[in-house]
Amino acid sequence: MSTPLADQLRPQSLAEFVGQPRLIGDGKPLTLAARSGNLQSMILWGPPGVGKTTLARILAQSSAANLVELSAVLSGVKEIRDVVAIAKKNREDFDQQTLVFVDEVHRFNKTQQDAFLPHVESGLLIFIGATTENPSFEVNNALLSRATVYVLESLTEDDLLIVLERGFKHLDVSIDIDKIAKTIIVGHADGDARKLLNMLEIIVVAAKDASRNIIDEDFVVSVLPRVFRLFDKQGDVFYDNISALHKSVRGSDPDASLYWLTRMMDGGVDPMYVGRRMIRMAVEDIGLADPRALTVALDAVSAYERLGSPEGDLALGQCVLYLACAPKSNASYTAYNNALAFTQKRGSSAVPAHLKNAPTKLMKDLGHSDGYRYPHNEQDGYAANVQYFPDNVGPEQFYKPVDRGLEIKIKEKLDRLRQLDANQISSRKRKN
Repeated sequence: MSTPLADQLRPQSLAEFVGQPRLIGDGKPLTLAARSGNLQSMILWGPPGVGKTTLARILAQSSAANLVELSAVLSGVKEIRDVVAIAKKNREDFDQQTLVFVDEVHRFNKTQQDAFLPHVESGLLIFIGATTENPSFEVNNALLSRATVYVLESLTEDDLLIVLERGFKHLDVSIDIDKIAKTIIVGHADGDARKLLNMLEIIVVAAKDASRNIIDEDFVVSVLPRVFRLFDKQGDVFYDNISALHKSVRGSDPDASLYWLTRMMDGGVDPMYVGRRMIRMAVEDIGLADPRALTVALDAVSAYERLGSPEGDLALGQCVLYLACAPKSNASYTAYNNALAFTQKRGSSAVPAHLKNAPTKLMKDLGHSDGYRYPHNEQDGYAANVQYFPDNVGPEQFYKPVDRGLEIKIKEKLDRLRQLDANQISSRKRKN
């Protein structure tokens, strides 16, 4: 059985490593660590296929430490104890430090992670963990505090083109590959070098089998399966994508909003989750600047429920464009939160007598509703200077409309009503 191309091309030094310019290069942290040979425990956090395992192996070589690799999927406390025993023997017999690399470290439970702590603390082990999940949530605080977290990013198109050229050259085939075909393969790889090399290997085998002398766009499309973007339905990538969508809508960028929506749809997101999130955007970020936004969002979700994919996808796309283009205001969102916070700090103040209901004679005799002024019987349909707050709660202004969209008109109306209140107060003072 032949070794996969990705393993054959695994870099053996930092000079061969592709990508991660923030971490690798002159004056960069991992290059400095490798040159000094003085490694500290670390967590390598990043998406698949960016070189986490390769980096751990290169760093181990640079430090002359004995490398022991564990997979958190297959290992438990027993395997950790075995590693500790090996480390003690290496130190006692060979005066050599042990570097333990744990792939998918987030799969270890708390007990398993805790088993490393005393040995990392004592310096018996240099610990390097690799994870695709956010270590803030998946790695114990005690272990996290003893390790430096390095964030690895998806490879860029330029990075992947370098990897592709290396792979194609290594395969040593008398077949040409055109520029568009390369672009398609890079796009399908979605930032993952391992995925790219696996695809390249499949394409070259298929080209040989078809006796082709050139790999072009049509051939690549015919060979490659449907692309599934880098996207998980509950991890960091999911929340990063939904955050990007929400912030693009809030930032009134319809094109970016549509991009993030289609990224998520293409990645297999639950469309109803996106629909619910857009309802939230309509209330939280648009509010009364355009009250129709909430109706549009609700109608889009309803349309999707009736049509499903792919027909209903267009309704969600139309909705996200409307929300992005709508005037923005968080005034109602802020007003609600301010009012809630105000209410929670105070006791349950009594309802003023003039605001109480009086459906019975007894209630009327007790003064319920006495002095209530019916706004429809007042000039302009507004009873000026009526106190609607409890008697022991001064008038508060929670809602402050912004100068955008419909709230411009709302602000003008509220200003006019407050002026009527002020005029009546002045009038009473003059009469007294």
